[in-house]
Amino acid sequence: MREDYDLILVGAGLANGLIALRLRQLQPHLRLLMLESQSQPAGNHTWSFHQDDLTTQQMQWLHPLISHRWPGYQVRFPSFRRNVSGDYCSVASADFARQLYSTLGDTLWTEALVSEVRPTHVTLADGRVLHATAVIDGRGLQPTPHLQLGYQSFVGQEWHLTKPHGLSQPILMDATVDQQQGYRFVYTLPLSVDRLLIEDTHYINQPTLDDRIARQNIADYAQKRHWSLGRLLREERGALPITLNGDIDGFWQQQHDQPCSGLRAGLFHATTGYSLPTAVTLADSIAAIFPCDAARLSQHIESVARAHWQTQRFFRLLNRMLFLAGHPDQRWRVMQRFYRLDAGLISRFYAGQLRLRDKARILCGKPPVPIGEAVRALLMTSFKPGTKE
Repeated sequence: MREDYDLILVGAGLANGLIALRLRQLQPHLRLLMLESQSQPAGNHTWSFHQDDLTTQQMQWLHPLISHRWPGYQVRFPSFRRNVSGDYCSVASADFARQLYSTLGDTLWTEALVSEVRPTHVTLADGRVLHATAVIDGRGLQPTPHLQLGYQSFVGQEWHLTKPHGLSQPILMDATVDQQQGYRFVYTLPLSVDRLLIEDTHYINQPTLDDRIARQNIADYAQKRHWSLGRLLREERGALPITLNGDIDGFWQQQHDQPCSGLRAGLFHATTGYSLPTAVTLADSIAAIFPCDAARLSQHIESVARAHWQTQRFFRLLNRMLFLAGHPDQRWRVMQRFYRLDAGLISRFYAGQLRLRDKARILCGKPPVPIGEAVRALLMTSFKPGTKE
């Protein structure tokens, strides 16, 4: 007998997971189904954000998902270091997965291989067809000729140390390390008095890192900081897209009216790659209009994503200056200059809510890269599919 759902979510990642949890909170009667190809939902990730990235209401409903929270963070550059106040939070994928299991129960299917996704049905690899009023595809950014991208590529390791590390707050960027042909920094989260997540992170032109070199970088950094590595608890890797330019019309034509979420919908901060704030916003907006048919849902998500694209225009401009102006191993100078600015501006930057005077402040003065190259990068506004850096 055919069973229909109100909504099928393909992919149990951050964006779809937040949509499911928000709908369960506000509309528990909905018939939801979540499909995940892997054996566990939520993957192997750490999603971080600044409290000021979200509204008070958003923080309230997200609060049970927060695994760690600190009252500030530190950045380090060759010429200075700085402590920045303001709550910084992280959601661990293991904790997120437990919430999904608890909330969705047997409507969360793992090891569910999908062969076809359409706006109102999903075909599984075994031939079964599942029908719904709407289907949301949340399986990550698909290859596209319509975006010009750099990448924030990283390998992270979570370690249990043999003695306390002494950190009281995260180090979001330690760019005092060897740059290795790109903007490189080490990102460190103190998860307990003797547990650390250490990530070797690179802003580079390609999405892949050499895992062997990244692991050695982490070991060398820990040794330099006199952290005694004991037991490796887990390892994660990723490549967050950093948008330099793009054709938003072509990007959405590629979706073929398929509702989508997260990176697949282009919903991430163009410069930092952070996706949790936009995922929370999308979950709220979908919960406000659902139930609706697939066509309306697709139009709604596209309108949210297009509005986000417009707000991110200035960030794409900055990315072009970061990636296209100057030598790759001098990119750290751009970030060092930025972190000397007002704390309020930095907070608004992460939240994607820069004011006009913030933008003027970021651009004023002598650029930390060759002036001619900076001007060319800033003025490069046209985009053709297949454009290379």
